[in-house]
Amino acid sequence: MGEVSRTATDGTDPAGDGAGVRLFLCGDVMTGRGIDQILPHPGKPHLFEAWVHSAIGYVELAERAAGALRRPVDPSYPWGDALGVLERFQPQARIINLETAVTTSEDAQPGKGIHYRMHPANLPCIASARIDCCVLANNHVLDWGRAGLDETLASLHAAGVRTAGAGRNAAQAAAPAAIDLARGGRVLVFAYATATSGAPPDWAAGGRRAGIGFLAEISTQAADDVARQTLAASAAGDIKVVSLHWGGNWGFEISRQEQAFAHRLIDVAGADIVYGHSSHHIKGIEVYRDRLILYGCGDFLNDYEGIAGHERYRPDLSLMYFPLVDAATGSLRELAAVPMQIHRFRLRQAPQEGVSWLCATLDRECGRWGMHAMRAADDTLSFHWGG
Repeated sequence: MGEVSRTATDGTDPAGDGAGVRLFLCGDVMTGRGIDQILPHPGKPHLFEAWVHSAIGYVELAERAAGALRRPVDPSYPWGDALGVLERFQPQARIINLETAVTTSEDAQPGKGIHYRMHPANLPCIASARIDCCVLANNHVLDWGRAGLDETLASLHAAGVRTAGAGRNAAQAAAPAAIDLARGGRVLVFAYATATSGAPPDWAAGGRRAGIGFLAEISTQAADDVARQTLAASAAGDIKVVSLHWGGNWGFEISRQEQAFAHRLIDVAGADIVYGHSSHHIKGIEVYRDRLILYGCGDFLNDYEGIAGHERYRPDLSLMYFPLVDAATGSLRELAAVPMQIHRFRLRQAPQEGVSWLCATLDRECGRWGMHAMRAADDTLSFHWGG
């Protein structure tokens, strides 16, 4: 049985033996469009959407819902209360799915309804949270073409941020981001986007073609292809995170096919954490063979405030996931999650009713796998599994 105790929320190794590695993971981080417009260096706001033709329109939607937004804001503004949480937990590896191109490219993907981009001069927004790795295998990183991807990679690398899941050729897209740990060992991040997330097939990286790590299907063969890459790039003692941008935006269902795929990544590819995202809301969590599977982390930061239609899924609520894994084996020791809410394009601690909703929803969705969520006095969620 695994659990997180309140004594673990100060970022120390609760077992006291120094052999645990704490990670930070979260759902999709979208710092483009409306959020980019309130940062110090907003890019050109024009869009090619059916209903909104300027990114400023998303700022105005949020202002109608929550009041006037100051412009410009400090680069760290969107992280809000999350920065204090990161300081409390002190994770040794900070990993996000950056679902935004970092570019001034005007090469918008033809026929694509949504285009996200953040001006490269706004990268201090990412740096302010001391992010170690940005996953780029998703359905928005090439919104502004391969020129936009090239600038995204160059900008992040120049800022000292590692990337996974995209590159100037297939070999680079398949290569993991390697995060060296102070006590020795590494966290390796492999990243893939699937067709089910809306990533176009022609975004796949090729021998001489820039693009993303792309999986045309969720199958045994695809898992085995991932395994060949993870096993070739890793060594004994590496903690392997396999990031998957997969599935639709709404709905709690986890298909048998998805579960089987996640299990095979652990069984064959040696994944210690399966890090799933794409849904705009949280989904279930499973611990399989002492390995963590996050089926859908939900959006972590976006500019959707003021857009109605999916309130029952509570897309305004998000979680900061802090798994503690065994440094020697990669097995999950504990899992904590801190509830947050997106408000005025900024993360704040979730209100009491939001914490209750997240805890009850996760307890329901995880219960099918014998995993249960509990709420601590400080509103951190802990998880229990096993016997």
